[in-house]
Amino acid sequence: MSNPDQHTLSELCVLADLPVRTVRYYVQNGLVDKPLGETRAARYGAKQLEQVLLIKKWTAAGVSLDRIRELLQGEEAPVPARVRKAGSVEVWSHLYVADGLEVVIEPGRAQMSPEQVRAFTRGVMALYASITESTEPE
Repeated sequence: MSNPDQHTLSELCVLADLPVRTVRYYVQNGLVDKPLGETRAARYGAKQLEQVLLIKKWTAAGVSLDRIRELLQGEEAPVPARVRKAGSVEVWSHLYVADGLEVVIEPGRAQMSPEQVRAFTRGVMALYASITESTEPE
């Protein structure tokens, strides 16, 4: 009977939506822990799946594999911002609050989801309304 928390390499790759070659590369370079067993009998557990998913997330954010290795080894420093390259496209949100008061947000660099940007916008507008209502001009 197979353990539901243990996966073959191909099952791990399906779960992580990554090619077998990529996961093998991560294991060979020490980014992902070696599996239990060898060859076709090798099994990957929840820890390896978590490592692969973190690597996938961080590489998608533009983090180098060297930096990912440091983060996986427990280094606490924040993930560096993605380097802006000529020709890259960024989407910015420009919130007009009032005359002379605007907020510019680059959700990708701020690591904010669209829902978080909307919540932030609602919060800024509510705060501005509460401040301007309580302080009337003389």
